[in-house]
Amino acid sequence: MGTEDLMENAADAVWKTLHRHLAAIYAGDWATYLETTAEDVAVYEWFVTPHRIDGLSFHEFMMEHDWMGVGADWRYDLLDPRLQLYGTTAVASYTLLLSIHREGGIEHKTINESRVLIEFPGGWKVVHVHKSPAG
Repeated sequence: MGTEDLMENAADAVWKTLHRHLAAIYAGDWATYLETTAEDVAVYEWFVTPHRIDGLSFHEFMMEHDWMGVGADWRYDLLDPRLQLYGTTAVASYTLLLSIHREGGIEHKTINESRVLIEFPGGWKVVHVHKSPAG
């Protein structure tokens, strides 16, 4: 297996992990979120606080209380996805388009995101997230 094949396999594994991670967030699937997120994750979410949020406890609380209020009828798309691979480190950047069906119709939200993943012995995990408004 050549270097190109290894990079392609790594890229596939990163995207698979990222999609599992994102789906877990919106589905409120704490077990999958734990599998795909490092314990010391650092997150910047401008809509929560202008400061960094470290660790899992804040997000556990938010997921337990259905912070997005999405329920079962949602989907997300990654617009202009880009992956930069550097050995066991990956940087994924994209615009997240979240579509949620609510009683009054469909609501759309867009957020620019960068997520850094590291390959651990058990697989890839998100270690850093940075979100900013899209538009």
